[in-house]
Amino acid sequence: MWDKQSRFTALVEAYSADLHRYAQWLCGDPEVAEDVVQETFTRAWKSLDRLRDQRAAKAWLITTLRRENARRFSRKQLDYAEVPLDLVQAVTTYDTSSDAFALRNALAHLSEDYREPLLLQVIGGFSIDEIAEEMEITTGAATTRLFRARQKMKAVLEGDEEGSTEVTKL
Repeated sequence: MWDKQSRFTALVEAYSADLHRYAQWLCGDPEVAEDVVQETFTRAWKSLDRLRDQRAAKAWLITTLRRENARRFSRKQLDYAEVPLDLVQAVTTYDTSSDAFALRNALAHLSEDYREPLLLQVIGGFSIDEIAEEMEITTGAATTRLFRARQKMKAVLEGDEEGSTEVTKL
């Protein structure tokens, strides 16, 4: 039987890269993503005794990360400053290629119901069964959402406005 420290270390080693990728996508800022992942692991450490099935660890950590990201908005009050727009410099910390832009644009066209399962599969490496469990939907619904998400992405990437509208109506 492993002690708590060994179990925790194994979780960090196994899932930190996946959590960082997902947090980076959620936050859009590497420093904020790092903070969210750190908070996720802090909460995981405190609740590790509640994790009974190691096979559920990844889903448990992703759920914790999503909740921690949501907490960020509920507890933070943004301070606004009067700064002229011409003084604000654009800072990019992600791929600025035209392909990356097209993919981000296509993802932005997806509703949350379609974007989330697609990202869980592509970034998180979740199976359809795991996605269904994570989103609390049926396996059939997860499969349908993934199929429709890919249809919509393809339509947007190909510039097919008619197909894009059709998929949106589904």
